[in-house]
Amino acid sequence: VQLQACGGGLVQAGGSLRLSCVASGRIFVNHAMGWYRQYPEKERELVARVSSGGVTNYAENVKGRFTISGDNAKKMVYLEMNNLKPEDTAVYYCAARHGSSWARTPGEYDYWGQGTQVTVSS
Repeated sequence: VQLQACGGGLVQAGGSLRLSCVASGRIFVNHAMGWYRQYPEKERELVARVSSGGVTNYAENVKGRFTISGDNAKKMVYLEMNNLKPEDTAVYYCAARHGSSWARTPGEYDYWGQGTQVTVSS
C-alpha cells in the first residue's frame, strides 16, 4: 500500500488549503486514517483522524478550522484547512492503519505518505 499526499503550498494567514491523500495498492476494507504534522526537530503530532466508520477527532489547536473527510470508494482522505495561521506551518503527513478505530499513537499506523509542506505567511 502506498499513500500519496498533495495539496500543500504557500498561503497567507487567514487563507485556506485542501490536502488530499490517495491510497494505492492492496485494497483493505476497514481502515482508519489520519493527518499528522511535523515541525523541524519535533516529533509528529496529531492534526486529525477519522475511523473507518467516519468518526472524527481533532487536535485542540485546529478544532473549528480543519475538517477531515474520507472517500472510501476513491480510497482518499482530505484535510480542509481554513483560517490558517503561521503556526500551522509544517510538513503534513497522511497515515493509514488496518483496523476501524483511531490510532492512539503514530506508531500504530501501518502506512505513511511522503509529506507535503504547508507554509503560512503572516
